[in-house]
Amino acid sequence: MTALSPLLLAPLLLGIKWLDPQYLLDQFGTYALWGAAAVIFAECGLLVGFFLPGDSLLFTVGLLVSQDKISIPLWICCLVLFVAAVLGNACGYAIGAKAGPRIFQRENSRLFQQKYVDKTSEFFDTYGNRAIVLARFVPIVRTFITVMAGVAGMSFRRFMAYSALGGLVWATGVTVLGYYLGQIDLVRNNIEAMLLAIVLISVVPVGVEVLRARAAEASTRRHADVTKQRADLKRPAPTEQVRD
Repeated sequence: MTALSPLLLAPLLLGIKWLDPQYLLDQFGTYALWGAAAVIFAECGLLVGFFLPGDSLLFTVGLLVSQDKISIPLWICCLVLFVAAVLGNACGYAIGAKAGPRIFQRENSRLFQQKYVDKTSEFFDTYGNRAIVLARFVPIVRTFITVMAGVAGMSFRRFMAYSALGGLVWATGVTVLGYYLGQIDLVRNNIEAMLLAIVLISVVPVGVEVLRARAAEASTRRHADVTKQRADLKRPAPTEQVRD
């Protein structure tokens, strides 16, 4: 995950305007909330939207609501963005279920390979529920994991349940965070630094999950080694045949 960080930070560091959430919302004008919802939908469900600034956009919406620059109640903003995130995931799942298998069947696909299908299926068997929730906080990953869930044949009902949970925590949580932190002068006067911090913090949940998975794997290996050693000790020693 950490290898993605330079790519995620590049838009802010290089000043690419159309990836700047403030610039995007300014361009949407009085339709800022609906424009933000369209961006969230695209990032969560359309493969072409993987580069869009979801986390920072949600945070900025909350900040602008706190400053009355978006004259829509916070709860309505959270509801609209939550629905956009969930519907986006449903769209991504449908793409994976219908178009995904044909893409994966291409041996030399530039974006996908057949081994990704096998690994994704195994991944969802083991971490499926948590993966859908955690992926919400990881830019780029949250776009592709919905398609992969459809390809892997994850239960749609289970997928949507955890997608809704993740969408609630992510879309609502980050927007509310922006709303309350936006009332603090230090945050309001250093918005670019805060957006960078949001991007960095967003990978923390997955980092924790990776460490937990590695610790569990190491514990399993140790247990297997101890079991094997005990079995070796209980195994009777071979007897030598007596020669005439």
